[in-house]
Amino acid sequence: MELCFVGAAGTVTGSKTLLRIADRNVLVDCGLFQGVKNLRNRNWAPPPFNVRGLDAVVLTHAHIDHSGYLPVLVRQGYAGPVYCTPATRDLCEILLLDSAHLEEEEADFLNRHGKSKHHPALPLFTTDDARRAIERLTPQAFDTPFEVCPGVQVTFWHAGHILGAAMAQVDVDGRRILFSGDLGRTDDPIMPAPANPETPDLLVLESTYGDRLHDRTDPGAQLAEILHRTFARGGSVIVPAFAVGRVQSLLYWIARLKSAGEMPDVPVYLDSPMAISVTKTYSSHLADQRLSALECAQMCNAATFVTSVDQSKWLDTRAMPAIIIAGSGMATGGRVLHHLKAMSGNWRNTVLFTGFQAPGTRGSTMVNGGSEVKIFGDYVHVNAEVVQLDTLSAHADYGETLNWLSKFHKPVGGIFLNHGEPAAADSLRRRIADRFGWPCKVVEPMESVCLDPSTSARNGDSHEEGEHRED
Repeated sequence: MELCFVGAAGTVTGSKTLLRIADRNVLVDCGLFQGVKNLRNRNWAPPPFNVRGLDAVVLTHAHIDHSGYLPVLVRQGYAGPVYCTPATRDLCEILLLDSAHLEEEEADFLNRHGKSKHHPALPLFTTDDARRAIERLTPQAFDTPFEVCPGVQVTFWHAGHILGAAMAQVDVDGRRILFSGDLGRTDDPIMPAPANPETPDLLVLESTYGDRLHDRTDPGAQLAEILHRTFARGGSVIVPAFAVGRVQSLLYWIARLKSAGEMPDVPVYLDSPMAISVTKTYSSHLADQRLSALECAQMCNAATFVTSVDQSKWLDTRAMPAIIIAGSGMATGGRVLHHLKAMSGNWRNTVLFTGFQAPGTRGSTMVNGGSEVKIFGDYVHVNAEVVQLDTLSAHADYGETLNWLSKFHKPVGGIFLNHGEPAAADSLRRRIADRFGWPCKVVEPMESVCLDPSTSARNGDSHEEGEHRED
């Protein structure tokens, strides 16, 4: 038995872990690399494993860094099932088709303007590739074991994080391996807290916030304060937002503030076709969230849905205060760029970012005090107030992760940390060692670990003891 960390090792993107058991091969997650160019270039390299030799793919959730490589995998010849939860299946259909459209749109733009060294520039995958990948999605219920190939059984447990997100427990040859996927927050108002499965023999654990604790400020109070001071000066709030999870959290808090009379009666617009589709999906999966049917309906009805381009353009001509929520979350594309170009020069307005802004993005430039950003070839002065709301994270911080680990009834035989930047992952390793004393290591890109019965996360790591003495 062997684990190979194909992606999300040393970084927080491109999640792929290959589990080999004799002649059986299961890929857990199938994500795209996103972010800086040297990471994105990895998406174009041939898969470092035999695609046709895969027996199954298991998805923990729908985010593109966990599911977005599926169309490429199918185009390369994968014809087997892709197991996921029902909500993940519905979200993947929305996200994969949208990603394919963006790939095709970018290739067309490069070809029309001669801006690529490739002739012609090609999309990483097409809409047809995405549709074929969607056909492979095979929904499975939470808390119910199912066989993915002979002798290999998987159980999905609630991970929180986003709608449909799961941990994947793999039982094979008398051993239990748990893949955490992305762990959610303990007290998220929409998503359930991560489940507490039986203690695994081995754990593959994300480490996104392994070196950070989240701000515990009440998100509703923080949002209300931002809205009040913007509307008091006659301005509007423009929110570059992530379509899955973050938009819905924002709508939830807006609905709460409206219901409590704690925000002015100003119109709210959701100007993102993808986010609209995702939001509607929530009402079809009430069992996967904390919200009641009424609360979910209030969240979904907290904004007016803007679907047409003409409606979107009209928003930039309004003189009265409003909240405009539009993708993308880091202002790298989407309809929000038009709103930023039209409105970020006005000191009365506020640009509200609701999540992490990767270096090099417009969002990063703005939250770090940049006085101008380039949009559609023109430099736009930023005179609007720019605020980053850090209280809506969907990832567990290190405190929540350690608390989750503490609920296992016996020591975990070995922990492999992935899906984290090096400093965050190593910080979490040290904290786990200090608190529990369990074998734990940070995995390297393309590292393979042989899982014989005596394997722990310390075996095969020649540096572990030296690092432990330095601790």
